[in-house]
Amino acid sequence: MKIIYSGKTKEFTPDLEEKIRLKLAKLGKFLERRGEREVHLMHQSERHLHRVEITMNFYDHGVVGEGVDADLPTAIHQAIEKLEKQLVRIRERWRDSHRTQPVTKIQAPWTGNTVPGEEIPALRSDEEENPNGARRPKIFRVDYDSDRKPMTLEEAMLELERNVNYVVYRDANRQCLSVLVRRPDGNYDLIES
Repeated sequence: MKIIYSGKTKEFTPDLEEKIRLKLAKLGKFLERRGEREVHLMHQSERHLHRVEITMNFYDHGVVGEGVDADLPTAIHQAIEKLEKQLVRIRERWRDSHRTQPVTKIQAPWTGNTVPGEEIPALRSDEEENPNGARRPKIFRVDYDSDRKPMTLEEAMLELERNVNYVVYRDANRQCLSVLVRRPDGNYDLIES
């Protein structure tokens, strides 16, 4: 990493320059390793305060860290800390926006208000594997934006006669999400949101 000093550079001792180089080399882990990187370090001294500004480019973003203190090494440390926080934030934002999972078609294991064996394109599986190779149970997410007809309580009870234990439906009367569950004693529980 190439460091370009500007401003009042007389106050930078070789010891201090080595510390700066080591701290900025630590930030080099965040950077792409394509070519030589430049870091501009500007130092200004006003009365008893040292103002240090460190500027660099990262993923086509200009990143600036600024530190102000009466002690020069402390001002440099503040500027490097602020620069590091910005680099971490930009890197996380880049990773989040470039790593998405596509929605895939899967076979639905439940028969709620669908025909058994019907393929539902609106479900997404969040299946993960443990480090020891054992599979976790699948979680199926329902897409509520698909065109489904609201049901009444009586229609949901007719769905339960298909030998399923529960039905998740949109109530036509209340316009809310409802779950009708068959209890082991033969009675029903109605859960409304």
